[in-house]
Amino acid sequence: MALLDIDLRLVELLKHVEFDRSPLNDLKHFTQRCDIGIIEGGCCNEENVHVLQDFRRNCDVLIALGQCAITGGLPAMRNAIMHSDDPLRECLEEAYVLSPYVENATHVIPNDPALPLLLDKVYPCSAVVKIDHQIPGCAPSGDIIYETLVQLLAGKFEGFDPHIVHFD
Repeated sequence: MALLDIDLRLVELLKHVEFDRSPLNDLKHFTQRCDIGIIEGGCCNEENVHVLQDFRRNCDVLIALGQCAITGGLPAMRNAIMHSDDPLRECLEEAYVLSPYVENATHVIPNDPALPLLLDKVYPCSAVVKIDHQIPGCAPSGDIIYETLVQLLAGKFEGFDPHIVHFD
């Protein structure tokens, strides 16, 4: 949803782009090929992987937007759990059973068949598919998102302006 941070400039972009699939229009399947695809978030379950692979197949250019897509972000903190032979189980037990902030009298970790199967760790998008461009930040600035899209739509992406990409 960082795309919304470009504010009113989104109206100008809408003259040149069409949203085929996004949380904004809640479409579940691709209806056409995309010139530019933007992915937010890393891959933590099998559904994320399948959706990302399908997205890559349907996009000429794919942009990883934000630290979660680029590195796994905060969700990837679970990758650091190395206290046991089954770090995923340890992470889930800490969240659903052992946490003092959770009431779970049955001590059962959610395991509904409707839930996507979790991966052993959180993966950055680039570990699953080829990513053409990365827009850093948590969340990325609206300025860098807008400038990148404008340059790509004009067919002349020259990289990021060093005055826009900075970490204070």
